[in-house]
Amino acid sequence: MDEVRTEYTSMPLNSEHIGARVRIARNAAGLTQVELAGFLGRAESWMANVESGRQPLDRYSVITAIADRCDVDVVWLLGQPYRLQRAGGSLAHAHVPAVRTGIRRASLILSGHPGLAPQGAPVELDRLRGQSRRANAARQAANLPGVATLLPPLIEDLNTAVLTLTGHQRDEALRLLVDAARTARMCLNQLGYPDLAWSAAEVAASAAAAVDDPLMRAAVAWDRCGALLHQASNRETIAVAEAALRDLEPYATGGATTRAAMSLRGALHLRCSIAHARAGQKDDAWARISAALEDADQLGDGWYDLANHTVFGRGVVAVHAAEAGVEVDEPDRGLRRVPEVDIHEVPSKERRTHYAIDEARAMHRMGRSSAAVVKLREAATAAPHYVYADPMSRALVTELVQIGVPSQAAALSGLIRNMELVQ
Repeated sequence: MDEVRTEYTSMPLNSEHIGARVRIARNAAGLTQVELAGFLGRAESWMANVESGRQPLDRYSVITAIADRCDVDVVWLLGQPYRLQRAGGSLAHAHVPAVRTGIRRASLILSGHPGLAPQGAPVELDRLRGQSRRANAARQAANLPGVATLLPPLIEDLNTAVLTLTGHQRDEALRLLVDAARTARMCLNQLGYPDLAWSAAEVAASAAAAVDDPLMRAAVAWDRCGALLHQASNRETIAVAEAALRDLEPYATGGATTRAAMSLRGALHLRCSIAHARAGQKDDAWARISAALEDADQLGDGWYDLANHTVFGRGVVAVHAAEAGVEVDEPDRGLRRVPEVDIHEVPSKERRTHYAIDEARAMHRMGRSSAAVVKLREAATAAPHYVYADPMSRALVTELVQIGVPSQAAALSGLIRNMELVQ
């Protein structure tokens, strides 16, 4: 065991760690270590350790504050995209240029740009529905390489359908395009392409506007919020969510209430909870969790909204509570906030994996580092690329390397290699 521990603690971490980029950003902003540390409420020694790579940054709230103060892009600060070679990572990134082309053409088509012609033969709607179901299944399975492989032909076939179909059939094609663009948004965010993810969200919004379905517009707003959160645009996230919540009000209250509208309302509150948490607004974050939990309780234990991609339900409220708890430095409260819930019943490996990452982060903060390694390793076994490409799971592993976890040396060594955190 000592030999394994020596192996991973002596591994040289990649020189492109976040601390190196913090130093570049700080210098470009004309700030001293003392000044930036003071802005964050930290000691100069803490900042020196961050920049040297001895102190990982494992909370979006801190990373966002540094990005704002130094006026740099948070995604650049995180070093995304990671372009990992293991667990299908290279396969996922290989399809991104084709996804970009499809999204660009979809945007032109939806804007009514003249002179655009189909790139292929028309495909029957039933076949397109099948393609869409497979992409959604891969999404909820946290299979990023699988999603990236399925998206390019699906988006291009839908572009052809929107160009060639009319009437109700075209409306159906537009709905499917909304669905595909939303799936693309999630995949691209996780792979580390936030600008392209935003473009996908905007394609979904344009297609939804053409269909004129108020619930679909609310669902697209939820995706816009997801894209904004990945760019650390917390204020914009809340603004978009609040506008969508106002539009949902006639469908989510009183005699006109629909379960789908109530579910979307809860999901939008969860987006706000994370935005508040990452902005350090603790009370607002927990208030949004409470609002979402109220909607989930009314919908019942068995409710999970797969149709609108949000998978909203009590278990997903627990997923967000775990993340919020870590971000506001109340990890125990986050894990306890939704009582009597079984995360394993959430019908989405993507959501379950997200929870596992934040549960591991919480465990570490609560002094249970060995359990954190076990939890993260289990999650990586089930959804490797999702875990290996997640910025906070990578930050957690980096910190665990620094402190050492002898009882889990072999598991930690495997995580280090698969995340390609060594030179």
